[in-house]
Amino acid sequence: MSRPQQQAKLSTDHNGVSVIQSQAHASSLQQVPQLVPANPSAPGGKAQAPSKMKKAQADKDSDEYRQRRERNNLAVKKSRQRSKQKAQDTQQRVNELKEENERLEAKIKLLSKELSVLKDLFLEHAHNLADNVQPPNVDGSSPAANGPNGQ
Repeated sequence: MSRPQQQAKLSTDHNGVSVIQSQAHASSLQQVPQLVPANPSAPGGKAQAPSKMKKAQADKDSDEYRQRRERNNLAVKKSRQRSKQKAQDTQQRVNELKEENERLEAKIKLLSKELSVLKDLFLEHAHNLADNVQPPNVDGSSPAANGPNGQ
């Protein structure tokens, strides 16, 4: 038996993918389409998806493209404005907290001074009380009961 002769036909489909179709002269073989990348130098040898293909220059002039660009530009502008407002709010809060911190530190100093003065007064009063208290006599009577000179 002799081998049937094959004839290969190369065509490109609507997505830019090359297709090899082989036709055999023998009736027993079927046609088998094979996918071949349109750009054999592409990484992985894969054909590009339609969404990844370059848009034609005419698309940039379309109304839909301009509307998408305008919406995107507005969204970017709003995003930057929100970011700027957030930074301003944060800075204002930082300033308020710094002022509150300064007020609280001044209050701490004032209260520390007041505590120190009150401690000194308390210690002075306790010292005076200790000086005014006289030890009791051996006979058990108080010194004030014996007269002004202790007799």
